[in-house]
Amino acid sequence: MYMSRKADRFLEEWKQDPDRKPLIIKGSRQVGKTETIRHFAAENYESVIEINFVEEPKYETITSDGYKTEDIIHNISLLDPSKRFIEGNTLVFFDELQKFPDIATSLKFFKQDGRFDVICSGSMLGINYRKIESNSVGYKSDYVMYSMDFEEFLWAKGYDDSFVEGLYKHMTELEPFSETELAVCRSLFLDYCVLGGMPAVVSNYITKGTFEGSLETQRQLIADYKEDIRKYAEGIDQTRILNVFNRITPQLARENKKFQISKVASGARFKDYRGCIEWLVDAGMVNICYCMSFPELPLGGNYDDDKYKLYFADTGLLVAMLDEEAQDDLRANKNLGVYKGALYENIVGEALVKSGYSLYYYKREDSPLEEDFFVRTADLLVPVEVKAVNGRSKSLRTLIESERYPDIRCGIKLTGGNIGYSDSIYTYPYFCAFLLKRYLKENKLK
Repeated sequence: MYMSRKADRFLEEWKQDPDRKPLIIKGSRQVGKTETIRHFAAENYESVIEINFVEEPKYETITSDGYKTEDIIHNISLLDPSKRFIEGNTLVFFDELQKFPDIATSLKFFKQDGRFDVICSGSMLGINYRKIESNSVGYKSDYVMYSMDFEEFLWAKGYDDSFVEGLYKHMTELEPFSETELAVCRSLFLDYCVLGGMPAVVSNYITKGTFEGSLETQRQLIADYKEDIRKYAEGIDQTRILNVFNRITPQLARENKKFQISKVASGARFKDYRGCIEWLVDAGMVNICYCMSFPELPLGGNYDDDKYKLYFADTGLLVAMLDEEAQDDLRANKNLGVYKGALYENIVGEALVKSGYSLYYYKREDSPLEEDFFVRTADLLVPVEVKAVNGRSKSLRTLIESERYPDIRCGIKLTGGNIGYSDSIYTYPYFCAFLLKRYLKENKLK
């Protein structure tokens, strides 16, 4: 069963561009890159040349005579004469690019040659992509693929675009959901929170109609991620990167979710772990949320890169890292326990990143003033508060009402409740988070 992805639409648009460049699809392992490319290729090309550099290392010799298209095609044909190169109707698919980043040098020549389309894919772990970037600058396009967002999850469950448009209409008209609508969407979203968006996990859930086997699949993904760290990280950094990865969950469970290197290991110092966080971000395993120096525009550069929170790039992986008792309670009773705040913050951060936002928060040193996330419109800075329990939003009100923060005139609160608007605060259910960027782009805030 193929599950539709937003990348499908992107690939169709790429194919229609007469000046298209070779495409590199980036993303962490198991987010569905290979399956999506294969599905697109089968529907759009007469011939597909797929080369996986991990499974078929012999193909690392195809550049031995140079990087020109004719030389590479010649060497591929020598290794496998059954592969057909049909001019204007062939896709060359280089998979697991991180294993052989040198092939990126050939993209310039494929673009100049113009007879064959090229898509590359890989997990881009660690620093591999820096070499790829330098070898192909100006001659390739990039697309980042993530695990499934809530909209893609709804598609997998059988809901079409009209369902999503209905959610969006409620937001734009500030019309509360009916009890039935709210119950259905809450249930779907909680299932998505527990499962995450990894296609293997979602597919198993759709096929069986239960959570059976989902935890085992998630834990195998965690094991695979850790194996990737051991495989691609160098030297002592392997241990440090694993230490950071393993400590994300317990640090998110604390009231102060700021990630502290001193809590990672005994005697751990920030300078020793510099680069480890960036490695995990580059690998697509985690999302980083920087602390703003002051809540004002512009966002870029207005933050302290020594203060940050770390979230899992897929909330299902956070769930898989919970202790046994929390797992049992969550899957049997839908009780999130002490991890409730961490889970909802993580999934909102994930939704924002998948929408194209970078993550920022604010914590004022001399007061309890703190805000979870910030997004922006053309002229406004918009704080986004994630409330695990409905209640007063003191920090949000302070940011809106104080003259100290002139870029902030309204805020957004995401809760387990219904839609509402009061005192310049827009309240939406958690499950609307994936629509926030579209909403802010298309609507004028009060």
